[in-house]
Amino acid sequence: MSYVAPVKDMLFNIEHVARIDQIAQLPGFEDAGLDTAQAVLEEAAKFNEGVLSPLNWEGDKNPSAWNKGVVTATAGFKEAFKQFADAGWQGLQHPTEYGGQGLPKTIGSVCGEMQNSANMSFALCPLLSDGAIEALLTAGSDELKATYLEKLISGQWTGTMNLTEPQAGSDLAMVRTRAEPQADGTFKVFGTKIYITWGEHDMAENIVHLVLARVQGAPEGVKGISLFVVPKFMVKADGSLGQRNDVHCVSIEHKMGIKASPTAVLQYGDHGGAVGYLVGQENRGLEYMFIMMNAARYGVGVQGIAIAERAYQKAAQFSRDRVQSRPVDGSMNSSAPIIHHPDVRRMLMTMRAYVQGCRALASVAASAFDAAHHHPDAAARKEHQAFYEFMVPLVKGFSTEMSLEVTSLAVQVHGGMGFIEETGVAQYYRDAKILTIYEGTTAIQANDLVGRKTSRDGGQTAKAIAAQVATTVADLRQSGSADALAMAKRLDAARAALVEVIDFVAGNTKASPNAVFSGSVPYLMLAGNVMAGWQMARSMLAAEQSLAKGQDAEFMKAKITTARFYADHILTKAPGLRDSIVEGADSVTAMALDAF
Repeated sequence: MSYVAPVKDMLFNIEHVARIDQIAQLPGFEDAGLDTAQAVLEEAAKFNEGVLSPLNWEGDKNPSAWNKGVVTATAGFKEAFKQFADAGWQGLQHPTEYGGQGLPKTIGSVCGEMQNSANMSFALCPLLSDGAIEALLTAGSDELKATYLEKLISGQWTGTMNLTEPQAGSDLAMVRTRAEPQADGTFKVFGTKIYITWGEHDMAENIVHLVLARVQGAPEGVKGISLFVVPKFMVKADGSLGQRNDVHCVSIEHKMGIKASPTAVLQYGDHGGAVGYLVGQENRGLEYMFIMMNAARYGVGVQGIAIAERAYQKAAQFSRDRVQSRPVDGSMNSSAPIIHHPDVRRMLMTMRAYVQGCRALASVAASAFDAAHHHPDAAARKEHQAFYEFMVPLVKGFSTEMSLEVTSLAVQVHGGMGFIEETGVAQYYRDAKILTIYEGTTAIQANDLVGRKTSRDGGQTAKAIAAQVATTVADLRQSGSADALAMAKRLDAARAALVEVIDFVAGNTKASPNAVFSGSVPYLMLAGNVMAGWQMARSMLAAEQSLAKGQDAEFMKAKITTARFYADHILTKAPGLRDSIVEGADSVTAMALDAF
């Protein structure tokens, strides 16, 4: 089954949840209103449905291949990437001064969702380039920007992130790659980096590696890490490519999923040292890399939504086609398509509600990002930035954990046929698993939520957001419809559970860290559930208003029904999570270590 981009749902979010009308009033975004969004999304849908989606299964069956240091992408990928770059998709939300289109993240993020639904392995390449572009825009010198940004934004070159080493996974304090200063102001880089997504390939002329390394004499730990640009090919003064730099791919990994995306082991400096250029100031590399990581973490959350959408579409189509057993209500005398069975309907509604809730959550986070960067008022920028930063671990952590449940349900809807690779649905399940791991595991997102986003300010930001949820609860009650009142009841109970947990986390992180961190991932799942449920409540209200005006009745009724299902079946998990976090910490760490 081919992928069909959910353009109508995306535009609904852009209009009613992300409020594109307000984004279009910000300096620089005057031409980025709803009409622009619709035109861009429709073009994106054509490209992703027609070009990237047909290559997805091929990439799973015939992955990228390594031979003597050369990595060849799956057949068709190189040509597709040229089309992608030529059409300007890489530069969609990057500055016009470097050749980008300067569109808001509110529009760009849903185009990213389409790319990842169509072909997640392919979409990883531009996602990493986006991170490299963000880091250079923020911390790069004028010279580095002039040398690299235009080519990265055009898609002529691609970018990578190089953090991980054999002995240094998520603990970047253990990074040992070293950088030796040279008389000409460059550095020679030596070391091994692993798990480098699209670290070597044949789809672009050059690859721009952003590499964490230690300058000789730097302090130990994370305070002694610097960031370097290390190009695959040296760049001459006129912008043309020169000799090969001393960075080589010694192998690529054999993986469970995203097989077409080469995950490289890169060796720096085996032949005298790779030439690197310092980004920003020495020993501030982790700070700069976090810019890339935050961009990538949001992007990975969108990947979760994307793969879940693809799995939902496949399961829904299969359930209409697969005939098996009579309906339990006796409405048919013969075997029927399985979509008639209540449990199949429950699974499909669970998938649909999760996907739409997380999509709306990502959309409102993107609009906050745009306001944080473009709003003329400094206080408003700060407020939107705090909101966005709170949402990033939720978009990443909750949406990717959600994608595992949804892709698993998609296999379940297929029954035994889902376990057979030829059906195609198993690929989504396998591809989804990496999303809860890379760019920081779910526990790392939860640590961020507990430490930086909740405890640091005593829970003020979190509680201010919870107060916004309370306003929506009041709006639901004012609506007075049966669906709105049901949503109000569930959302208010979930909000109350969240506030209790925020107080518990803010009040106990320093005094009882084990108690708080025992429930850190459940806290993230609770917060993600409530925030996505909040956006579904806002969607319900918007759909009710549109329905009253006679606008697209079928779509609006489906939106209201999906939101009601979210309230009844997903938001209802919140109070139980509150109990396990606040009252269940002791049993997490009670077992003696040698009893495991």
